[in-house]
Amino acid sequence: MKLYGREFPRPLLWVYASGVAEDVGVVVCVRAVPGEMWAYHDVQRGRAGYLFPCGDAKAAAEQVDLLLKHRMFPSTW
Repeated sequence: MKLYGREFPRPLLWVYASGVAEDVGVVVCVRAVPGEMWAYHDVQRGRAGYLFPCGDAKAAAEQVDLLLKHRMFPSTW
């Protein structure tokens, strides 16, 4: 789900789990990182929420998948 507008000054992407727990999700944004590069981040954690550098969407999606699995099943980690 794309989130943007006056409330959100930059584009955000809400990725949520489907199936057992549809209320589990993560909001992803893109932030500048050292070296004149960009990276995907978990909005809730700010700069500490670094997920993966931009340019490899598949690897970034795998990181988000791991994060969602951890949030859905915290006792398995």
